[in-house]
Amino acid sequence: MLHRHLPLTVLALLALLPTTASAETLYVRAGRLIDPEAGRVLAAQVIKVEDGRVVAVQPDGPLPAGANVVDWSAFTVLPGLIDCHVHLADVEQSSNVAEPLLHSAMEIGFIGARNARKTLLAGFTSVHDVGSFRAYADVELRNAINRGDVPGPRISAVGAYVTIPGGGGEVTGFSPDVTVPADMRAGVVTDAADVTRKVNALFQNGADSIKLIATGAVLAQGTEPGQLELSGEMMKAAVDVARQRGSWVTAHAHGAAGIKLAIQSGVKAIEHASLIDDEGIALAKARSVWLDMDIYNGDFIAEVGKRDGWPAEMLRKNDETTQAQRAGFRKAVKAGVRLSYGTDAGVFPHGANARQFKYMVRYGMTPMQAIQSATTVAADLLGWSKDVGALSPGHWADMIAVTGDPLADIAVLEDVRHVMKGGELVK
Repeated sequence: MLHRHLPLTVLALLALLPTTASAETLYVRAGRLIDPEAGRVLAAQVIKVEDGRVVAVQPDGPLPAGANVVDWSAFTVLPGLIDCHVHLADVEQSSNVAEPLLHSAMEIGFIGARNARKTLLAGFTSVHDVGSFRAYADVELRNAINRGDVPGPRISAVGAYVTIPGGGGEVTGFSPDVTVPADMRAGVVTDAADVTRKVNALFQNGADSIKLIATGAVLAQGTEPGQLELSGEMMKAAVDVARQRGSWVTAHAHGAAGIKLAIQSGVKAIEHASLIDDEGIALAKARSVWLDMDIYNGDFIAEVGKRDGWPAEMLRKNDETTQAQRAGFRKAVKAGVRLSYGTDAGVFPHGANARQFKYMVRYGMTPMQAIQSATTVAADLLGWSKDVGALSPGHWADMIAVTGDPLADIAVLEDVRHVMKGGELVK
């Protein structure tokens, strides 16, 4: 080895020298900087980035000669956004309930790559991908992004839906003699012991966290949103495995009884929470459970679903849950429940994730609270607070730039002009 016979003093000096792995220092000028950690806005700031992470934030001023500068002084800058409920590695919702069966696993990979790029360019630099019908498609997409094979957000993946046979996480609504591919049923469970086996398999094959389908679904034919599907014993089995592996569980739950049972079983978050009651809100508050409520989605389903001839059963269930969900959201905001930003992108087109911000403000949040839901609050849910959701020193240099002031008009977040991920300018 080259250094074997060098004196220790020389080795110590060599260790202090910069290496070829060190990235060039970058300075980002921000006209206005939204700091969701402190809930404040700072004027004329400079963000110093090294090795893809923020090392300093300070008032704008003279920079070193020849510095590498990204000049966003004409824009409002804020941390990269986080969507805690997306379905990247799958086809988008359509009027054909059997649509998932019409695409090969290989095609789903390419579709996922396209959706990931759209999501990143829309300013969402991190996501919780809560499932695709093809098992592990989200895991492979995450890995491809991490390798640099395709552009996309940082992904926390669940691997597959944990659901009962014919439940809200299954492809349903087709002829009973159709055989569904095995990789579309990797998370189908029949009892608590089966849950333990399947959840362990999900982790062994790369899942970051687990997604339970606790109740029926709006968009799965033959299931009802208020109907309980997983027992408390089954949900607790999943939570126990996740805890043993240092991970966590989120539960798709529309119905009030399913929401409360999932919380009592130890889940960390509830997806949708459409029919939550006052007791459920109080329980979520007491247990510090996140609610991830997709309150934009109902309008899209009602408009596009009716226009494109989606099944009447789906439209009926959407009508029965949309306004109830928004009323529950308003109550949850008032109660101080943790509310993360989750949209169910994939029901509506990927890249349109920011449409939900104005709904969150309309139904009780301040613009700053809405931004925090998609930054600090979402990062906390994912367990990524040290890395994303803020631009204080130590965090990845994930940031976006928008024209105008999102605290005055939250809808400006629907038109992201520039995106940076890990110090790399991607838009």
